[in-house]
Amino acid sequence: MPQIPETINELTVGQLAARSGVAVSALHFYESKGLIRSCRTPGNQRRYHRDALRRVAFVRAAQRVGIPLATIREALAELPEERTPTREDWARLSETWRAELDERIKQLNRLRDHLTDCIGCGCLSLDTCVLSNPDDAFGQRASGSRLLVERRKGAE
Repeated sequence: MPQIPETINELTVGQLAARSGVAVSALHFYESKGLIRSCRTPGNQRRYHRDALRRVAFVRAAQRVGIPLATIREALAELPEERTPTREDWARLSETWRAELDERIKQLNRLRDHLTDCIGCGCLSLDTCVLSNPDDAFGQRASGSRLLVERRKGAE
């Protein structure tokens, strides 16, 4: 990993990419989404303050556990004066995200547990399929694959 002297406070996009392990295109994307900021040189080149390394690490860690970028952006926007997240910030935010992640895990486990049933019968019936019709909302009206037919009628 390339070392950047501590006397350098502004990084080029290439230096930030090399040091963070994130592609230049991803850094540009993060910037377009308001997750990191740059300033421009007189030659119109991007320069990132050194603390962008920590922000990028924060974004990557949150993404790895499945937090959507919009949620990450909201969390970063709540920090005073858009400062770099600290260890305490991560602890607080990760605690608030825990319930959301637990719910996603429950949903994925439920889908996994019922996936075999669906593949086993092969019908994808809206009458009985727990994947397509989890609360059997369509089973009360008719059996079989009726959803597509009903959508077409509504479009006419």
